[in-house]
Amino acid sequence: MDAGEFVARVRERGEYPDREEAERVCAAVLSVLGHRLGLGEPEDLAAQLPSPLAEAVLSDAGTSGHTWGVEEFLRHVAEATGGTVDTARLDASAVLSTLAEAVHGGELNQLISQLPPAYTRLFGLPGLA
Repeated sequence: MDAGEFVARVRERGEYPDREEAERVCAAVLSVLGHRLGLGEPEDLAAQLPSPLAEAVLSDAGTSGHTWGVEEFLRHVAEATGGTVDTARLDASAVLSTLAEAVHGGELNQLISQLPPAYTRLFGLPGLA
């Protein structure tokens, strides 16, 4: 999936008014996700994403490996987007469910295995929780 298609799907899922808003949300959520993932995983994920999505994942890769639960992850997304925790949940779901479709199954499994089970709902995979 190329960057344009990724952003278009996020825009549709998140019901954002324009492409710029969807791009801003993508960058924020992917940056926070990159910050959350363990050492090496941001690079593995970025390798499967087109630019500028890959750059967003890597933007804070040097400070990655936090063990945030879902609620703390959402607080960081809310801070990055200037929204609330409720809007951050919608933003994260729009981006992460699109991400689940954009990466290969092996990478998705590796990614999900680094996160607590509650994250699977944000990826649109509640059956894995």
